[in-house]
Amino acid sequence: MARRKDPWTTLAFDSWALGMEASAVIGLRMMKLAAGGAAAQAEAQLMVSEKVAAGLTLPMLAATGKLGATGPAIASGSLAHLRRKVRANRRRLSKG
Repeated sequence: MARRKDPWTTLAFDSWALGMEASAVIGLRMMKLAAGGAAAQAEAQLMVSEKVAAGLTLPMLAATGKLGATGPAIASGSLAHLRRKVRANRRRLSKG
């Protein structure tokens, strides 16, 4: 597939894709939490710790320039970082 020339169009598509994958993760997590038990407790703790880590990591990456130097590059880097985390959660939650 050819790369789009407008970075904002690419960002819009990447944001949509992240939202779709995040919706799947939310559904999988809700099923796990609804089942209750030790697995639900562990999932809830993991979920909270991931949110705290994301809240600290992403601004640090942006401040150190690891996400890029321009607005579109920083936004794209942020989405890529978050999407890797969401994809890992989807894969993990889909297994069991």
